[in-house]
Amino acid sequence: MSGTSGTRWTYVEGIGAHGSGTQPPSLCTSTGKEEPESDMILLSFLSRPKDKMEIDWWLWKNYQYVLAFHFAIQEINKEPQLLPNLTLGFQLYNSVTSGHFTLRSTLHWLTGKHHLIPNYTCQTQGKTVAIIAGTTSAFSAEIGMMLELYKTPQITYGPFDPMLSERDKFPSLYQMATSDSSLACGMLSLLLHFGWIWVAIFVSNDLKGEQFLQDILAEMVKKGVCLAYVLKLPDTKKRYENTHMSFLADLHISSANVHILYGDARSLYTMEFLSKYYLTLGKVWIMAAKWEIVVHETHHILHSFHGGFSFSHHKGEIPGLNHFVKTVDPSHYPEDFFLSQLWLHALHCLPPGSHCRTIGVCPPNASFEFFPGHIDMLTISDSSYFIYNAVYAVAHALHKMLSEQIEKGSLGDAAQPRILPWQLHPLLREIQFTNSAGEDVSFHEMRHRVAHYDIHNIVNFPAGFRLLIKIGEFSSESKHDQSLDLNEEMIEWPVAFKETPQSLCSQRCGPGFRKIPQEGRPVCCYTCAVCSERDISNHTDAEQCIPCADHEYPNLERNHCLPKLVTFLGFEEFLGMALACMALCFSVLTAAVLWVFVKHRNTPIVKANNRTLSYILLIALLLCFLCSLLFLGHPNTATCLLQQIAFGLVFTVAVSTVLAKTITVILAFKALRPGRTMRRLLVIGASNFIIPICSLIQLALCGIWLGISPPFIELDAHSEPDHIILVCNKGSVTAFYCVLGYLGSLALASFTVAFLVRNLPDTFNEAKFLTFSMLVFCSVWVTFLPVYHRTKGKVMVAVEVFSILASSAGLLGCIFAPKCYVILIKPDKNSLKALKNQSSFRRP
Repeated sequence: MSGTSGTRWTYVEGIGAHGSGTQPPSLCTSTGKEEPESDMILLSFLSRPKDKMEIDWWLWKNYQYVLAFHFAIQEINKEPQLLPNLTLGFQLYNSVTSGHFTLRSTLHWLTGKHHLIPNYTCQTQGKTVAIIAGTTSAFSAEIGMMLELYKTPQITYGPFDPMLSERDKFPSLYQMATSDSSLACGMLSLLLHFGWIWVAIFVSNDLKGEQFLQDILAEMVKKGVCLAYVLKLPDTKKRYENTHMSFLADLHISSANVHILYGDARSLYTMEFLSKYYLTLGKVWIMAAKWEIVVHETHHILHSFHGGFSFSHHKGEIPGLNHFVKTVDPSHYPEDFFLSQLWLHALHCLPPGSHCRTIGVCPPNASFEFFPGHIDMLTISDSSYFIYNAVYAVAHALHKMLSEQIEKGSLGDAAQPRILPWQLHPLLREIQFTNSAGEDVSFHEMRHRVAHYDIHNIVNFPAGFRLLIKIGEFSSESKHDQSLDLNEEMIEWPVAFKETPQSLCSQRCGPGFRKIPQEGRPVCCYTCAVCSERDISNHTDAEQCIPCADHEYPNLERNHCLPKLVTFLGFEEFLGMALACMALCFSVLTAAVLWVFVKHRNTPIVKANNRTLSYILLIALLLCFLCSLLFLGHPNTATCLLQQIAFGLVFTVAVSTVLAKTITVILAFKALRPGRTMRRLLVIGASNFIIPICSLIQLALCGIWLGISPPFIELDAHSEPDHIILVCNKGSVTAFYCVLGYLGSLALASFTVAFLVRNLPDTFNEAKFLTFSMLVFCSVWVTFLPVYHRTKGKVMVAVEVFSILASSAGLLGCIFAPKCYVILIKPDKNSLKALKNQSSFRRP
């Protein structure tokens, strides 16, 4: 197609079939019958080639590119401020995905004749100054090398490809699309927003796909997202047909519910071919641009891409373009064969004046609004937006160049100004303008630093009707200034999900658990372990559990810390009450025994065992029972000091009294022989000095203890998980064990002496009872030491109190129980007559 007059450039269109093709079959045949569609059809360009190529379908959606191109040309030609008095013309070519036909069509356009004559042109007027092309980067690269020979500018409207930005290879090529360097960040932001950390990636098997794969994998490592598997798509479906069954089986078996799809048109054809026949339900697809290529004519509501997401560069709404598309029909462009063919394909009719008897005439109100849902011409695509901007970019460059020529007076023929293609390059590189949508357009490198993506939700409806619903945006000013805005209420998920899907290698570890990595697997694959009894985790997928503070403890779910209650071994508790009752009962019992001994102080059994020492021992045992109460109740400084001091002193008095009673027995038996030293010691009461001497030594040890490191109140936050125990810290552990060791040495000495005299004959000899009492005493405290070390908190206090009560009760029972039995139950034995009879009976 060509324009009227003036400057023109070539627009290479991408309506061609998947596989290849340039022009559809004839509308009418000589037989008067409609030509049926065939898998093998003849193709023609400027001349009918002899080659036959296989065609699968026509990408009618791409005709929207032609409409955007027409609209831009018409706007510019009507604009009095832009290229005044100059009408733009153009040529329209249908591109194909065949290197052979790409080369042929390029040579046809360059030579201007049907006969291909390299390095010659037969066009004498209306030379093209620029090319707008590039459905795929491969197509732009194929013709770019040839166009470079003539320095003809090529402006591409396809997705951005870093390879085409290499100025040393393609100095005459300009890309309207901005870089996809921030696309990986945008997709990762979407993944993290929904918590998808286990994904599969499908990329085209080329440099562009490899670059995207490297970018997104680097971001995934930073953000903790793992790769389930990666698949590189071949550029033609023929190379994949033998293995697509195993590939689809992997899709269903894989636990990754999110798939990322990125590639050029050729690789995406492969993906569409597979999804057309084999549904991959239960997967969320995230793809970039070219949605109109990937999701084209399919009539199935359960399409594999339903509920997916599409990222596209943000674009403003071009005023008037949508209305233009709605109102255009073949009568406006009778020379456009493709528009008539599209009308026939979609509406099964032809515009008036087609002179075809076998096909009906379309109604007057026929328009793209009545097209089937699978051919959506009213949703303006990214490529259409780029084509509109590309036309204006060339127009602004021409306008600036002509303005400069007018100022210099070198315009020449004003009606037909001479413009050479290479003259546009410096102007295109510096061009910068604001389009009718309010967006800035330029080819500067700075535009790649700022990315702004629209995020659309792919929704399929019955009868092939499909919508791209905008549900959010992603913007990136820099690596550290990124934002994601989503409206989740508008999202339509795939039919397999009734709520927001998950894509995880392992189930998430909730609060109270931590992750344990699985050896040899990605970091997203792990097992969950409950936090220890002192730790918590208050968020999902915690790497480590956090210990609670000393004054706090974990709750049962171990997801937050609770304040510990301050407690102590009080009289209100069962254990404290039981110990206090035992202490009081034994105290009353000891007092009763003392009363019995005082009442029967003149009886032989009381007098025979040193009445005074018995009183001292009973009073000491009474104090031992009572001092155990100091360990119970709320501790304070006074009770902490008295606990250990009172314990050490009263027990020293008790044990030293037992030692004195034992020595008294020895002196009594040894003193039976007159003139002996033992008799003199017994007469002067030498055993009575043992108690004060031993007590003074213990008192000195206690004084040193209090002077160096006295006991103090301590908060024990570790003995019980949910309580802080208020206890008395002994201060100096060494001093405590010195006091205890000294007491033990006295007990061992008493036991040894009592054991040696246990068999001395006498009626009221208590050596055996003293021996047994010290055996019980030593057994209790030997058992106390290991148990005391293994316990903490209130239990430790209870063990110490119990040991005091048990050892004191052992002394009371073993020494005084037999005497009370004789005094109270057998009083007839507690007399001088009974004593003499028993002594006479024992004589030989």
